[in-house]
Amino acid sequence: MRYLPHTPEEITSMLATAGVATLDALYSSIPPEARLGRPLALEPSLDEPTLIRHLEELAQKNQAASMLSFLGAGAYDHHFPPAADQLLLRSEFYTAYTPYQPEVAQGTLQVIFEFQTIISEILGLPVANASMYDGASATAEAVVMARRLNGREHTLISEGVHPHYLETVDTYVAGIGEGTRSIQRVPIGKDGAADVDALIAAITDKTASVVVGYPNFFGCVADLRRLAEAAHQKGALLITVTMDPYALALLESPGALGADIAVGEGQPLGLPPQYGGPNVGLFACRNDRKYLQQVPGRLVGETVDKHGRPGYVLTLATREQHIRRERATSNICTNSGLCATAVTIKMCMLGKRGFIEAARQCLAKSEHLKSEIKKLPGYALPFSAPTFNEITVAVRGGDAGALADALTAKGIIAGYDLGRSDAARKGQLLIAVTERHTRADLDRLLAALAAYGA
Repeated sequence: MRYLPHTPEEITSMLATAGVATLDALYSSIPPEARLGRPLALEPSLDEPTLIRHLEELAQKNQAASMLSFLGAGAYDHHFPPAADQLLLRSEFYTAYTPYQPEVAQGTLQVIFEFQTIISEILGLPVANASMYDGASATAEAVVMARRLNGREHTLISEGVHPHYLETVDTYVAGIGEGTRSIQRVPIGKDGAADVDALIAAITDKTASVVVGYPNFFGCVADLRRLAEAAHQKGALLITVTMDPYALALLESPGALGADIAVGEGQPLGLPPQYGGPNVGLFACRNDRKYLQQVPGRLVGETVDKHGRPGYVLTLATREQHIRRERATSNICTNSGLCATAVTIKMCMLGKRGFIEAARQCLAKSEHLKSEIKKLPGYALPFSAPTFNEITVAVRGGDAGALADALTAKGIIAGYDLGRSDAARKGQLLIAVTERHTRADLDRLLAALAAYGA
């Protein structure tokens, strides 16, 4: 927003128009006890050039903004083209709100429809909604949707799902039926991936859904076909959770593996990591009428008008804003319109070939890093399952937090200290690599790891 202070002359003119002589007179209707009675404790005002210079000086104190970062754990630093940022600043996108009136919201509706199409292709399932808050809320909504579909409460969740997502699921179900007692967490396998055999063994006739990360929080990938078959045999649904959808440019899609509902975090597809948000949740499911009617949020459909011209409308909007609250599929969700628009613009600019190429670079660079870390004395890769762009490393000295602090002092954010989520993993570091990392970046990290504690 522009810097537009009011001059004394402008204030006098406005007061005259209002028919009062002073600001105190303007506020006379406010009870004295509700007034502050003194000036705000603010620093002296600055003119615009001085203010901008002051803000730039403050920004330079944020060392993390210029550091080499390998932090992932649910938010990933993929390339975000400046052209996409400029397109987002167009008022048609930037100020658009809920498209209740299709006759004046065709542009917004079409963007959402294109977003749904992109997400449907990535997740490999035919029905995708208009987006959600983030990957965590999308996961929780999928769990609740599965319960509505088969009338069961019991939910199996692999502990390889992001810990914040697990907490969000607990919060969502806390006031439903048996609450968190209906949630059963299953430890990951020794290879780091979801323990398919343990999950299959835990499925019963009361299981509503089985939730697994693909890839999971530790970066590991499991073949979920057997799990999907076992779940379906017992009438349960398979829900997959993907934190970095670039992985699905190379892996088989959740839909191809038998997932009934696939959710994920859309931030990597079109939003830079920005201090924790905003993000955008991805949600897709099978093309079944009973599924379609239970999808949370809203869906945009394509149709034709009376002249045969293509048009877009809210096909389904089963939220409390549209229907009776007790019949709404969700009372706490929305679509993140501008964030979904950012994803749509970025993915259209990247294209299918670009999407695959970026994913190949992520994989190649992370595999190179894995092979080099294995050579470093005191370091190890505790998990043997395949990975995409994120790897778990057992660090020298057994204290990932101390290592992270030491490398931070050298201008490197080495990754995520897994001990912050699980004290038993104090010695493990989660490192993420994207196409933005160069060979020199990887060599710098490896040199810093080698020098630590040597």
